[in-house]
Amino acid sequence: MRPDLDLIQSWIEPGSRVLDLGCGGGTLLKYLKTSKNARGIGLEINEKNIQNCIEKGVRVIEQNLDKGLGNFQSDSFDTVLLTQTLQALHKPDLLVDEMLRIGTKGIVTFPNFGNWKSRLYLATKGKMPISKFMPHQWYNTPNIHFCTVKDFDALCAAKNIKVLARTVVNSKHQGNWAMKLWPNFFGETAIYHLSRN
Repeated sequence: MRPDLDLIQSWIEPGSRVLDLGCGGGTLLKYLKTSKNARGIGLEINEKNIQNCIEKGVRVIEQNLDKGLGNFQSDSFDTVLLTQTLQALHKPDLLVDEMLRIGTKGIVTFPNFGNWKSRLYLATKGKMPISKFMPHQWYNTPNIHFCTVKDFDALCAAKNIKVLARTVVNSKHQGNWAMKLWPNFFGETAIYHLSRN
């Protein structure tokens, strides 16, 4: 399991109802089911990932997140997850609203485009950054909305969303004192635990 998912699972109570938006192959949901007795459902659009979920015994629905979450009632879940998917959505702000409508809490992770490596790459090469973490060219990337820690903080403030916890990590999913002091500059991945205010 990815190290960021290990932190995320620690924020989920045993027996929780969990919805994982863009659940990938279902690794986190499978782990939550076996270790925390969570009742989870994943939403996924990629056919191969859907097949992987089914093979793992993870409940999954084929659904395009850009079409919204109108098929779910308010307060249907304890926690709604959106890991490494925010930047690939057409209207990420609306999906965050929907997450917190159908879930008591939300967990969002995304690549922090404001980190020093991205800034240095842009400053020295004059091109959009390419890295192991973001290996695509600007024209074929699935990431259509790059944001920074400061951008997401501002979105939460504008929408009156309570940030229960926020951490940033590097590409190895490790944190340090510098990232705590200057998360927007040093953090490569941002991890937020949210609730409605």
